[in-house]
Amino acid sequence: MKYINAAEILPEKLLREIQTYIDGDVLYIPRAAAKKEWGSVSGSREFYQKRNEDIQFLFRNGYSIDALSKRYGLAQGTLKKIIYG
Repeated sequence: MKYINAAEILPEKLLREIQTYIDGDVLYIPRAAAKKEWGSVSGSREFYQKRNEDIQFLFRNGYSIDALSKRYGLAQGTLKKIIYG
């Protein structure tokens, strides 16, 4: 994170107003844009959602948790969370 001296970028009147609340301490100002959901940019969210749907489908159609564990390389506990969760 890069720090910027507020005196260099803010109007003097605004700087004085902020100083009434916080004087000489560090202040974090979050971005104005809304934070995107996990995996929405990379496509991971859709990938794992599809994988989990496939796992649930296969389980309903007779695949055992052991077989799914070998097929997907996931722990049995993880598969149980996907199937029953």
